[in-house]
Order: sequence, then C-alpha cells, then structure tokens
Amino acid sequence: MFDPSLIPRVFGIAPGIDFPRALAEGLGTKMHGKPPADMARIEVIVNTRRMARRMRDLFDAGPALLLPRIRVLSELEGLSDTLTVAQPAPPLRRRLELIQLVADLLDKQPDLAPRASLYDLADSLAALLDEMQGEGVPASAVENLDVTDQSGHWERAKTFINIAQTYVGLSQDNPDAEARQRLIVDGLIAQWDQNPPQHPIILAGSTGSRGTTMLLMQAIAKLPQGAVVLPGFDFDMKDTAWHSLSDEMLSEDHPQYRFYKLMRALDLLRPDVKEWDAHTAPAPSRNKLVSLALRPAPVTDAWLTEGPSLQDIPAGLKDVTLVQAETPRDEALAIAMRLRKAAEDGQSAALITPDRMLSRQVSAALDRWDILPDDSAGAPLHLSPPGRFLRHIAGLFTRKLDTEALLTLLKHPLTHSAEDRGTHQLNTQRLELRARREGLPYPTPDGIDRIASLAATKLEKPDAFTDWAAWVGQTLCAHHDTQDRSLTDWVAAHMHLAEAVATGQTGSDTGELWKKGAGQEALLVMQNLSDNAEYGGDMSASDYSDLVGALLSAGEVRDRDAPHPNVMIWGTLEARVQGADLVILGGLNEGTWPEAPKPDPWLNRSMRNAAGLLLPERRIGLSAHDFQQAIAAPEVWITRSVRSDDAETVPSRWLNRLQNLLNGLPEQGGKTALEDMVKRGDQWLAMAHALEEPTPVARAYRPSPRPPLSARPHALSVTEIKRLIRDPYAVYAKHALRLRPLNAISPSPDAPMRGILIHSVMEQFVKDVHDDPSLLNATHLMAIAEQILTAEVPWPAARTLWLSRLSRVTDWFVEREMTRRKNGTPIALEKKAKGVMDMPDLGFTLTGYADRIDQTSAHSVSVYDYKTGAPPSAKEQARFDKQLLIEAAMLERGDFKHVGAKSVDEAVFIGLGSNPVEVRAPLDKEPPAKVLDELAQLIRSYLSEDQGFTAQRVPKSERETGDYDQLARFGEWDGTDAPVPEDLK
Repeated sequence: MFDPSLIPRVFGIAPGIDFPRALAEGLGTKMHGKPPADMARIEVIVNTRRMARRMRDLFDAGPALLLPRIRVLSELEGLSDTLTVAQPAPPLRRRLELIQLVADLLDKQPDLAPRASLYDLADSLAALLDEMQGEGVPASAVENLDVTDQSGHWERAKTFINIAQTYVGLSQDNPDAEARQRLIVDGLIAQWDQNPPQHPIILAGSTGSRGTTMLLMQAIAKLPQGAVVLPGFDFDMKDTAWHSLSDEMLSEDHPQYRFYKLMRALDLLRPDVKEWDAHTAPAPSRNKLVSLALRPAPVTDAWLTEGPSLQDIPAGLKDVTLVQAETPRDEALAIAMRLRKAAEDGQSAALITPDRMLSRQVSAALDRWDILPDDSAGAPLHLSPPGRFLRHIAGLFTRKLDTEALLTLLKHPLTHSAEDRGTHQLNTQRLELRARREGLPYPTPDGIDRIASLAATKLEKPDAFTDWAAWVGQTLCAHHDTQDRSLTDWVAAHMHLAEAVATGQTGSDTGELWKKGAGQEALLVMQNLSDNAEYGGDMSASDYSDLVGALLSAGEVRDRDAPHPNVMIWGTLEARVQGADLVILGGLNEGTWPEAPKPDPWLNRSMRNAAGLLLPERRIGLSAHDFQQAIAAPEVWITRSVRSDDAETVPSRWLNRLQNLLNGLPEQGGKTALEDMVKRGDQWLAMAHALEEPTPVARAYRPSPRPPLSARPHALSVTEIKRLIRDPYAVYAKHALRLRPLNAISPSPDAPMRGILIHSVMEQFVKDVHDDPSLLNATHLMAIAEQILTAEVPWPAARTLWLSRLSRVTDWFVEREMTRRKNGTPIALEKKAKGVMDMPDLGFTLTGYADRIDQTSAHSVSVYDYKTGAPPSAKEQARFDKQLLIEAAMLERGDFKHVGAKSVDEAVFIGLGSNPVEVRAPLDKEPPAKVLDELAQLIRSYLSEDQGFTAQRVPKSERETGDYDQLARFGEWDGTDAPVPEDLK
C-alpha cells in the first residue's frame, strides 16, 4: 500500500475536511488497481466507536468491495494472536476499593481531611491514578519530587498519593482499564520490534493527547506498512511558529502542540507530514486566517508581518455568522431557528458545544417544531424515569418519609406499573385530597390507614381502597435507617423495594421498571453495583444514596431511531470525526469553551511537568484543536451570550483573537468581514426576538360578578362577614363557585396552625381551672401547651419556638385570668358556644362560634376571643371586623341556645402575641340594634341582583393576599381600577 520510507510515515488532513470521508476515499485511491483481498488485510484503528460506525457506513454506501478491518483504540488485543493480558477490573470495583483505602486512612488519621470529603478524595485519586498509568508514571516518581517547601499540605498529599501506590501493588493481577491498555501497547511494541507486521496498519483520528496512545502512534508510524493520519493538521503554519512550540509549559494550550510533540518524538519536521488525499478545505483562506489568529503567544508578532499578506478574507468569511445574544435563552432560540431552517432545506446541521445546559435549551426550543435532535450525549440516565425512580427509592433510606416524598413516588409513572395503573392513580388522587384536608406531615401505616378510612366513607368499594392504602403504608413507610450497613445489604434492599413498588399491590412482575432503553441501562448500573458491592464495605444511607446518584448520572440513554437525521448535537469529541453542511459553535465564552482547568488538589503545574504528568492546559489545547477544525466547516455559526446569570461574560480567547486580528486588517477587508458576520447574526437574533414577542392581550378588568340569586350564599359564618365587607369576590368564589383552596401537601408550622393550637391550649386550660381552681398558674398552662404541641407539631424547631413565645405571655394571661374569674365563670367554650341566627325575611342564616362565654351575673355574660396576632382596633371592629359585635348582638337575641338570651357586659379580644393586650369591642358606640340593622342592610344588598361581588373591595393593606386573587387575576388590575359588573346566568 505504501512505498518504502526511511522516515516514519505520518499524514495529515486539513481542518474543515470531513475526516472519515477523506480517510475512506483516500484508502480507495491508494488501493485502486490492487487485488480486492489487499483491502481486507488493512487494519484501521480509530479513536471512537462513532467514527468506526461512520467509516463502515461510508464503505457500505460505496461500490461493493472487501472492507478493511476497523477497530477502536480500546480493542487493540486483536492486533496480536499471542499477546495475553488479564481482563481489566471493573471501574466501579476500583472506585469502591479506593474509597475503602481512603476511609481506612481517615479513620487512622482523622486530621488529614474531613470525613465528608471521602468520595471527592477517592474520585480525585482515581483520576490521578488513571493519568499516572496512562502516562507510565510510577507513584515513586511523584513521591520523590524535590519540593523545597516541605509544607504540611505536601506531606498530607503524599500520604494520599501513597494510597495510589498501594492500590497499584494490590491490583497487578487485575489491572484497571488504563493500566491494561498500557500493558497491551507495551506488549505490541515489543512484538513489533522483533517481528514487525507486513500488512498495512493505520491509526487515524487521534491527536495523541494521552501517553499510551502517543507511544502506539510512534510505533505504528515506524512499521514497514504503518501510517498515522492526523486530524485537523495545520498545513498553513509557518516553520518559525512550529518551532516556537518547543516549550511545553508555554505551548500546551496550542491546537497543534500534540502534533509537534509527536513529530519531535519521531524526529520529523513539519514538512514531513504529507497530505493524505487530494481533498481541499472548504475555505482555504479562512484556514489561513484562523491559523494566524491561533499562533502561539510568543510569536503573535507574526500578525504584523503575515497579516497583510492574507488574501480573500471576505470570501473566506462569507459563510461565517457571529451571533452575540444578550442571554443564553436568546442564543438557544437563534440556534434552534437556524437548525429548523436547515432541517426544512434538507441541510445537515450540527451544534457543537461542551455546554450541556445550552444543548438542552436548544432541544427544548426545537420541540415547538416537533424536531428531536440526534444528541450524541443522549439523555442523562439519572433524569430518565427509571433513574429518578431509583433515586426516589434510595431517598426513602436517608430521611423520614414526608407526604411530599410519598406522593412523588405514588405519582411516578413506574410505580404500580405492572397492572391496574389507572386505579392506582385514582386512589392516589383520593389519598392526596384527604391528606391535604386532614394533614399528614410524616406518613406512617397507621396514619395512612386513618386518612384512607375517612376518604373511603363515600366510595362504592371502600374495602378495595383501604386495601390499596394498606399496601402503600406497608411498602413505602418506615425505611429511614440511621445505621451503617454493608453495600451488599443496601443494594439488595434497594432493588427489592424498587421492584416491590413497581410491581404494585397485585402485580406479578416488575412492570415497566427495567423495560425500554432507560430501564435496561438502569438495570445494568444496578447489577454492576450489586456485582461489585462486596468491595464497598459499610456506609450510611446518605452515602449509599449519593453513590447511586453518581453512578446513574454517569449513564446516558439514546434512541438512535427517534431523532431527526439531519439535526445533530455533538460534544467536542464527537465533532472531531464528523462532518456537516452547517456547523454551529455554541457557548463560545471563556470558562465554557474552553472550560477552565479544574483545580488539582495534589500537584501544581511544575510538579506535574517534572513527574511526567499532563499539564492542566492539555484540555485547553484539545479544545483549541476542536475549534480550529470546526470553524473550517463549509458554513459556520459562532454563538455566545453576552450575559449569563446576570453577569457579564468574556468571549472565548480564540474568538477574541480572531476579532482582534480582523479589526487590525481593515485594508484586507477584515474589519468589514467581521461587521458582516455580526450583521448576519443580528438578523437571526431579530427574528428570534420577533418569535418571542408576546401577542398583546387586553389586561383583565377588576371583576364584580353578579350571579343569580339562587347561586348567592344564603348562609355565612360570623367570621366571613369581615371577608364579605373587605373582599366580596372571595365569598362569591367560595360559596357561589364552591371552590376551596387546597391545603399544602406537607403541612407547615404557619400562623393559622399556631392559632388553632393556641386556642386548643386555652380551651383545655380554662376547663382544667374550672374543675380545679388550684391549677390557675403558669406552670400548668405551659404543661398543657407542651402536651398539645408535642402531639400536634412534629417540627422540633417550630415547637420550641412556639412554646418560647407562649411562655412570655403566660404570667400576663394568668394574672388577667384571675381578674376574669373574679368577675365571672366560663359557661360555654368553643363547640358549646355556637350561635345560629335566622333572618327569615331575608332567607339567610348566620352561624358563629365564640371562643369563650363567661357568665357574670344571672342575666349577663362576657364574650372573649383569642388572637395570636394583633387584635383589631375599636375603629376596625366598627367598620370591618364585626365578629364580637355580631356575637354580642346574637347573645342578646338568645341565638346561643346553650347560653340563652343575656345582656353582654363586655366583648374582648385577648391578644396573645409578642405584646399581649386586651381590646374591647365598642359596645357603647355600636349597640346590638345598630349592628343588626347594618348587618341586615349588608346581607340585603348582596342578595340583590344589582350588587356585584367586587374583588379586593376594601383590603386591609396592599400587601394582603387572598385565596382567590389568582382567579380574580389580581395584578393585571389594582385597587385604583373601577370594578366592572358582570351578570352571570
């Protein structure tokens, strides 16, 4: 295939050329006229499975011929029949073993690091170990580094690094993947030195960024029929710039540095790299411009000397668009619109970005046109239905079950998925509605049974519902575990519980849990964890939950048949070996592309260089190479957002260089070309803004509905009179529309709950003192409060706070209670203090409950109402809050049957807030006759067809919100708008 050569054989393919296609066509050209069997003897090694598939697809689309043997870098053992290397240990096993080693060290020396950093330290050591094995660096090389500053940090770091050395010693018989790859490459090189293969072996598509791959590339280039084909080789780079890459500490971030390193190892010069085939880059002048823009920092003065000689800059950039959006949303929408047009025109288009958030936003924007892009990263497994389900199940072990977590699981599509899923959903809704009404902060089997019994009273088949509820309680409750257990036990319990929940009450299998692509992938993850659980040791429930979450988040789910064939989203790795008519480089901001190097907790740059490890800038260099290849495509979009999270962003260093170079070449048309790039981008942004422009809709008016008389309320409680005065619309929504606000899923320790419980405390205290006057003291009051709050408030912090607040007013309350006892005796509390007033001439009934009624004489009483907030003032009672005034009038009428007709000496609000106070109702200014007359006028007006129920008629304050404000569309109008009556039928 190749002519004999005295130097190693290295070829290159320029940026912008479709690498797999050029490689396949080049093979065909070189084998033209030779026997068909010769093609079958060629070994082609590529760096990814995606590229291997693409190569096979290209050959399948061509004429019939025998195909070369295509393999990926991870399958090198097939290159030798005699090379035997032990199978690699599972990566999970290595991770678990490292966790155990680090945990043992922290147990012995707890001052080294906090226990909470266990998993981060183990993962960091695993990454360091991978790198050391891939680069052939022994642990001793790191340990023996000459560090003049023998600080405590370095001594601690060496302690952890020694764990890596220990692990390598323990894993000789079962090397991990990186170590095994190194052993295979070393073995192949040793065999080839003795007996080099005579058939063609081509390694294509790799940049040699890892030491093991670099060794293999060097060995293959030296074989009699071996060759290396480099992707995105810059043939336009001058020799002076090439030689300036010699200092790796300064040049690691250059896109061509890895090629320079390979050439130096092979003792080759840049001109020794030949073009693989006669393919021409789509825009040669653009390649020259980008090559100059990315020159190494020490030789950027070449801009001044080489820049004026650049030709055809406008022509090279006529198919380049620069989109500088204000926000990531604008950027995503503009990209989606361009991808949609490409799909409509039959043009293949690819978004290339390392920003997964941007790719998800673009996918979401494409969904409006029913376009599903082919995302190379797939969907994250932990966000798939099985992934979320397994994480929810693991969460049952980590914390006490609350109602929100219970309903989240019950509503999950995989729960009870084996059979009768519809009935399960209906029962879940019934349970939720009753739980919201009754309150169920922390569900238990008994608590669920109690709620279910109440909900089943009106069902046709109550037994079926209560049996289902019993299954829920027995299956999902009481799994919180605070003990450390072996990983084997955790996995077994997790799998058993997950399958039981998916099976359901009467199912015979695991339902949909392990089905479809996501379920099968999740099962593989859990089986892998189960197979290696023996190496995990003991751990807490939270540690196990974190471990499962991390394993699931590392997985992905892809459906190759569903996506659009011409709309793709690629990561930078996949983009190296793909081609498309339109390439969009998204998220081109500093910190995103390139990504900022992650901090190394072990070694700084100089120490890494001295030990022979990779520098942090290596990834920046790889990203730079990806950029240089992608921007050379036939049509290119470059996009970025100017702001992100309310902060200004910085353009990517490569975009900055390109813009600066173009602005410095006005005579060559550079500045004009840049302005045209921006104009094209602005046109698309304008279309994106037009697409997002909301259709003007007239704002809602302030409602004042006038329902028919039959639909108007003919019975209210005393406390609702205040609402009828202040917010009539809320009364309309509650009684005419019969809408009720749903309580929160999980009750919270809010003001209404505190008020209800304080009322219960006071009622019980008054009863006890009535039976035994010696109990009239603060100690007994606090004892009752503690008893009731302990039973009803499952939140320790709120319970303690409420008890503390109450303790501040107990002395005051007891002192005032002594005075009340001298003046009267309680005769009616809460339920017994019920009053019903019929207004037959209006066809209306008013009901009310007094907190407490005391008899002060044979014919007189006092009425009291407890307030945990600020009691209403006398003026407020006269106009709005007429509760006590109406109750006093009802008492004098004899509407409280348990009390009879009595005159009222006083009606008092007892404020139990932070500033305890008693506020008396203005009975002298608002006598019963006047109160009843005004009440009758109020009721009569709202039983008139001409009276509307105006929303927020007289709110107490602008900040006050109502249960029905959203229904009234409050916010589109305010209190200054006139109400608009609307007759309803």
